Amino acid sequence: MDKVPMFGVSDLKQTRDMARRLDTSWIGGGFSRDGGSEIANIMSPFDGETISEVAFASERQVDLAVQAARTALTADWGGMGHEGRAALIRALADAIEKNRLELALLESLDVGKPILHSYNDDVPTTIGVLRWYASLTETAYDLSPARRKGVLSQIVREPQGVVGIVLPWNYPLTTLALKIGPALAAGNTVVCKPADDTPLTTLRLAELAIEAGFPAGVINVVPGTGAVAGKALGLHGDVSAINFTGSTATGRRFLHYSADSNLKEISLECGGKNPAIILPDVKSLDRFADEISTGFLMNSGQLCSSISRVLAPRTLEADLRDMLVAKMKEWPIGDPFDPATRIGPLVSDVHAAKVNRAIDVEKQRNNDFSESAAEVTGASPRLTKPVVFFDVAENADAWREEIFGPVLSVRFYDELDDAVRSANDTQYGLSAYVFGENPDAIGEASATLDAGFVAINAFCEGDFTTPFGGFKTSGFGGKDKGIHSLDQYSRTKSIWWAT
Repeated sequence: MDKVPMFGVSDLKQTRDMARRLDTSWIGGGFSRDGGSEIANIMSPFDGETISEVAFASERQVDLAVQAARTALTADWGGMGHEGRAALIRALADAIEKNRLELALLESLDVGKPILHSYNDDVPTTIGVLRWYASLTETAYDLSPARRKGVLSQIVREPQGVVGIVLPWNYPLTTLALKIGPALAAGNTVVCKPADDTPLTTLRLAELAIEAGFPAGVINVVPGTGAVAGKALGLHGDVSAINFTGSTATGRRFLHYSADSNLKEISLECGGKNPAIILPDVKSLDRFADEISTGFLMNSGQLCSSISRVLAPRTLEADLRDMLVAKMKEWPIGDPFDPATRIGPLVSDVHAAKVNRAIDVEKQRNNDFSESAAEVTGASPRLTKPVVFFDVAENADAWREEIFGPVLSVRFYDELDDAVRSANDTQYGLSAYVFGENPDAIGEASATLDAGFVAINAFCEGDFTTPFGGFKTSGFGGKDKGIHSLDQYSRTKSIWWAT
């Protein structure tokens, strides 16, 4: 059961005051206005008000941040042992826990997501992720293969060096933890570029890190555009690796940046058009109703792993239609600071226009749809009612393209093989979902789905102990979460001793 956070008008005022203070790059041990470029208005997605005027980073500031990170590698952080790094990562997790309400309010203000979501999901996950990687800092080990006579071999991990981290706007705080956790555990320093629209919790976390005892330069933040700050980070010769989450198109750019600079390692977690297959043995949808509906409604559908396509047996057509209509009504829409709200506004005018355009295009070709009848509180042009389209054509954009909003496309099948073929017929391969009763049938369907993560009878991404990442144009080069994520932040060295 979600805990309802207790806050009042004074808490919201303090959050807005803090947002105005987070207004420039964080380089070394503090805010830096040396060489900043344009001033960007950071907008509240719900009421459209400017919540901060942030000086976006120039190429010069990106370079200053990289040099601060390089200096930290050769100073206190670089010489610190596993125990020291683990203690600091835990201290940062403790600082976040102490400021849980503040960070949840700030994330809701910046991203537009319901406070119930930020308080019960985003911030606690951030804390848990950091504590998990603190433990891995102490317990991950290198290898010594079986000794041959006269030979001793070692396989060791070393830090990459300075790692560039490029964040999405939908889960800025959680995604930041998923990336800096293993990066710091492996001994790297980082330069983080948050998304243009949502830099605030990233800047606040960097400030909390210094308060928790981190040496200056270990965590740096350069808010800015992809065309300036992102490109400068991608091309920088002193950046050893880039970890990126965002669109496939932008991910391709970072591959070019790597090729045009120092062949830095690139890890990409990109888009998805994730299918859910309901197996023919399902007799009732009651058991799965919450999971399927949450899969396309959570965070207003602004989630790379959202369920965006459903393939259901034709025998369940009437039940599925009724279930989705009923479930949409249970997700009130509106003010993210109303604890009753479950669907907030889309993140920006630009993104809302994109999502609404995709909805309008499908409505013009398909009049078989249901819109949410949930209560709407407040008014905002970025509030978009969830919609389900039925019998969507396989060549329609609504079936093939990532919309990244509260939009679900449904097709009904007669043969399971046809459903699996349709599920796999996409450029993406991030997540997939199987709902069924028979373990053998579930196992067979899961094995045939071309996705990096498959959830059974649940909507989730696993927990932070299991690797997450996709196939095909959904990304490559490494996994977020789990012990596997250390690999993308480390370089492997073999040492061969002749004894």
